[in-house]
Amino acid sequence: MLPAPHRLRDAGQYRVVLRNRRSGRAGGSLLVVQMIDADASGLAHPKRVGPRVGFVVSKAVGNAVVRSRTKRVLRHLVRDELPRLDPSLDIVVRANPAIAGAGTDAVRAELQRMLTKAHKRIRTDDGVPRETASAGAKR
Repeated sequence: MLPAPHRLRDAGQYRVVLRNRRSGRAGGSLLVVQMIDADASGLAHPKRVGPRVGFVVSKAVGNAVVRSRTKRVLRHLVRDELPRLDPSLDIVVRANPAIAGAGTDAVRAELQRMLTKAHKRIRTDDGVPRETASAGAKR
């Protein structure tokens, strides 16, 4: 189970992550990860204890049993990643239909890859992805 302080709770919190122009997004065959830095966006809560994560698993993934299993697996895998994540992040993980037939190890590997890619793509105040902004600063 994902601890309560690490969960996105309502539609407004999801909307902020999914529609923010500064969000970093990375997608693969099994899932899509979208995240924002709440501190940089001015959306941070003063009593924040770490990253917050929400999940979207649509009916395209499968029936209720498959969707529930998918959410349980994703919650478990994200819980293991929490210590490695920046505490100011708000993250939405969306499952693609292909996840229904994938094993846990494949989902874990893709989740780790997508979290890394999305984090690099979070946009700075001037609209440039972090990886591009940091590469330009090194020159």
